[in-house]
Amino acid sequence: MKFDHLAYDIVDGIAEISLQRPPVNALSLEMIRELVAALNHAAADSRARAVIICSNIPRRFCAGLDLNLILDQPSDHIYNVLKSLYIDLYDAQYKLGKPSIAAVNGAARGGGMTVAVSCDVVIASERATFGYPEIELGLVPGIHFIHLPRIVGRHRAFELLFSGRSFPASEAQSLGIVSRIVADDAVLAAARELAQNFAAKSATVMRLGRAAFMRANDLDYRRSIENVVDSFCTIAGTDDAREGLRAFQENRKPNWQVKE
Repeated sequence: MKFDHLAYDIVDGIAEISLQRPPVNALSLEMIRELVAALNHAAADSRARAVIICSNIPRRFCAGLDLNLILDQPSDHIYNVLKSLYIDLYDAQYKLGKPSIAAVNGAARGGGMTVAVSCDVVIASERATFGYPEIELGLVPGIHFIHLPRIVGRHRAFELLFSGRSFPASEAQSLGIVSRIVADDAVLAAARELAQNFAAKSATVMRLGRAAFMRANDLDYRRSIENVVDSFCTIAGTDDAREGLRAFQENRKPNWQVKE
């Protein structure tokens, strides 16, 4: 398949989906939809026994949403963006039927974290960094309200989500977000090696076993995410959200409103 913002290749029985929207792989609506389409294609591709999501941009995995998708946009447009990223991407991974691996070669932020943790396994380079910077822009990292406390615990999740700080791969691994850390130049090779390990297993057992694993860990995700999407749309329409996004684009500190 041919895409504008990513590449789809079969390498030794592994589907490799490579993000390629310079300079930082910021997610446009078209790019999100292409990623969902690529995953759906991999699910039906008999040549693929496992899937890797990686980046073709050195030291940049995915910077998150292109802010133009949100700034001064109507709530129905923002809802469609979040539906694609939070629900359609989740559904594509849920129904994939094959193990998926995120090969994080550099910075992953916001929506880039969503792309990474949607996979079954996250492998990171030593210099990879992670973070949820949405709060700095007057927004909230909505989807991560659901899954992150289950991974790292409620209190550590709150600190990460509401401080907006970035953190290294070593901390991400200690928290359970990252499965394995490898040398900077070895992240894709490590992902391919693990993918080959998965591909050597019975495809039928892997498909049925993964489906059971997904069901066991779903925990009413779809019902919860609908509430989060509504909250995000409400927050994105506030004056502070507009100010935060403009301040980021203008490379200045935001001037938050003070409510009496």
